[in-house]
Amino acid sequence: MLSQCFLGGQGMSEATQLDYYERAGGADGVRALVEHFYAVMESNPAYKKLRDMHAPDLGPVCEDFIGFLTLWLGGPRDWLAQRGGFCVMSRHAPMGITPETARQWLAAMDEALAARLTDTALRAKMAEAFARLADGMLRMAQARRA
Repeated sequence: MLSQCFLGGQGMSEATQLDYYERAGGADGVRALVEHFYAVMESNPAYKKLRDMHAPDLGPVCEDFIGFLTLWLGGPRDWLAQRGGFCVMSRHAPMGITPETARQWLAAMDEALAARLTDTALRAKMAEAFARLADGMLRMAQARRA
């Protein structure tokens, strides 16, 4: 399960995995977090390069991220069942991620986490996992450019 990869490691029980999703506020909490993230990204000029990497209509990517994050946190697996599989690294590889856009993504996500997630332990765990993910995507993008 994705939450094992990013949040807790091997041997995590299904109850612990579901607990992350519930601690994030379930469906409503995940939706609020993701919508806040995209609102921050779209409204803050400091994130212009990050915003420019996305389509003009953020609705589809927002819905996709809600589904992914729901699964990632151990919630319902509907998103995966609809897709039949997904590699987050491969999906982002052609976007041309740079150190600047990776920092912008993390900063916008930190803002959203701070605004929408009251569970400070989970917020820290998610921020750490997102940092590892952004670093991996950045390294992949740099390798593609080399």
